[in-house]
Amino acid sequence: MGLSKIGLNIQEARIKKSWRQEDLAEKVDKSAAYIGMIERGERIPKLETFINIINALDVSADEILSDVTKQGYKVRLSQYAERISSLDLEDQEKLNEIADVFLRRKK
Repeated sequence: MGLSKIGLNIQEARIKKSWRQEDLAEKVDKSAAYIGMIERGERIPKLETFINIINALDVSADEILSDVTKQGYKVRLSQYAERISSLDLEDQEKLNEIADVFLRRKK
């Protein structure tokens, strides 16, 4: 299992909230050192702690586990679509052109 990727996803979600490890640790009643170990992939939290972390960060388990589950690509595609839709139309068109070239080469 990609423990380090799970930790990195937790870290990324924490940073998006502009929280320090200490802030997240306080919200889930764990030590900052423990949060650091999770983020580095050295420890995997128990299910209850994992749920507390994702609830505190206001993210879904799918977002945190997207790179380590078989269905994760669906979550990533959804995230990409959301990010792409926030771009201006010119940049969206550039990305469509890139995707078209790539997909034509894969036939």
